[in-house]
Amino acid sequence: MVVVRVFGLVLLLAAGVAAQSRTPVIVELFTSEGCSSCPPADSLLARLEQYQPYQGIEVIALGEHVDYWDHLGWRDRFSSALFTARQQDYGRAFHLESVYTPQMVVNGQAQVLGSDQVQVQREIRNATQGPKARVDLSMLSTDTLRLKVDNLPAGTQTADMLLAITESGLETTVQSGENGGRQLRHTGVVRSIINLGRLDTKKASTYTADAKLKLAPDWRRDNLKLVLFVQDRSTRRILGAGTLRP
Repeated sequence: MVVVRVFGLVLLLAAGVAAQSRTPVIVELFTSEGCSSCPPADSLLARLEQYQPYQGIEVIALGEHVDYWDHLGWRDRFSSALFTARQQDYGRAFHLESVYTPQMVVNGQAQVLGSDQVQVQREIRNATQGPKARVDLSMLSTDTLRLKVDNLPAGTQTADMLLAITESGLETTVQSGENGGRQLRHTGVVRSIINLGRLDTKKASTYTADAKLKLAPDWRRDNLKLVLFVQDRSTRRILGAGTLRP
């Protein structure tokens, strides 16, 4: 019996080490419930997060619902002008003539059609290359998060510390618009995203802070995930990320 317990402990420790050694990759999906081309991309994002199909990689899903579809027959309850502005910023960084849905941005360094599974897979694997910042998160209390970021890749000048709160297990029965009559399911919906601060590597090599969490009462806490990611201000490349259940 003692041997079984020790062996079980070894297995648990090994599993914990394996989980910690995975390289995080942020996959942002710009989507809308009013877009008939978006459900396949929503489904792909859900599969990526649920099944984690790539060995050694942790796919972190951020579903960002834009608001420019809202006047075309259906208002997406998850939409925000903030996500539209973020997508437009990527559009400028990638020198696109216009933004579109569904669009996936992988680690801030590549953009692809959100339903193109082959290209998405390629970019996720590409995103694991190169050094990454170290990102640590822990809960000090039920509403206070402690975070630390260090070991930024050489050459980084300034980086933003972005905290997203995502919720999965969400469903909507769309009543009108291009998806009228469909039941849509969503994973990793970004409920909020804030810039906690900026790290200037000429002044400091480490960023530490405590952050108060503001959770709306209609968000299901057991379906929430905290995502802290570090984004280079000049290139938009995501340099590191970490997640935690609140």
